[in-house]
Amino acid sequence: MRSIRWALPLLFTALADSSFPAFASADFPSSVALTGSQASSAVPSPAREKCWSVARLKYGGGGDWYAGPTMLVNLSRRLRVDLQIPACQEEQTVGLLDGNLYAFPILFMTGHGNVAFSEEERKVLREYLLRGGLLFADDNYGLDTSFRREMKILFPNHPFAPMERKHPVFSAYYDFPDGLPKIHEHDGKRATAYGIVVEGRTVVFYSYESDLGNGWEDLGTYKDPPELHEAALRMGVNVVAWFLQGARPAATR
Repeated sequence: MRSIRWALPLLFTALADSSFPAFASADFPSSVALTGSQASSAVPSPAREKCWSVARLKYGGGGDWYAGPTMLVNLSRRLRVDLQIPACQEEQTVGLLDGNLYAFPILFMTGHGNVAFSEEERKVLREYLLRGGLLFADDNYGLDTSFRREMKILFPNHPFAPMERKHPVFSAYYDFPDGLPKIHEHDGKRATAYGIVVEGRTVVFYSYESDLGNGWEDLGTYKDPPELHEAALRMGVNVVAWFLQGARPAATR
């Protein structure tokens, strides 16, 4: 874990039509330097009227976009503690055509089944991502084929690329020298993070063969040892911290 100096991305700048919320700089710490013991024992600050959210994305096609009801609640708790972000205490959900997409800086999607966007949804999602948002997708086993198909349609000239162990997402807050942690076995393949980069910024983060979301769920939901639950939460914190630093595909000086 390391001190962080936030470099807020394009996301928090005013945009002509639809725009992301322009949180005051006071909403984010100028630096974070909690020790591991402090991170686990600190008391989250009370809820605020305007909260910051990693929102669950509702999608069509038949996949269970709603899988894991405690995932984002637990991740948000860690964001409040570790990063001192005023993260929402209750899960926020959003559909691409709901009209309030730009209230959410990060969209999280998971599930086991098929993913299918309409042409209008693809247009809206692509614009959202190019304007500064991030799509954080976690394969909960069975999502991979359809998700990759949709991303190829969305960004035909920007294929997924694996994030190597030295990628900044693995050291944005906690250190993961071995890369993406493997929480559930699935097919026994190596857990791998993939990204889609457009003009020097990662717009899609995809965790494959890891199952981070299930790792975020309440202890006892699965037979995971506490250390895997902690590793999953720490990696989730890293993704958000890295996003707030600009979601760069490589370290910048």
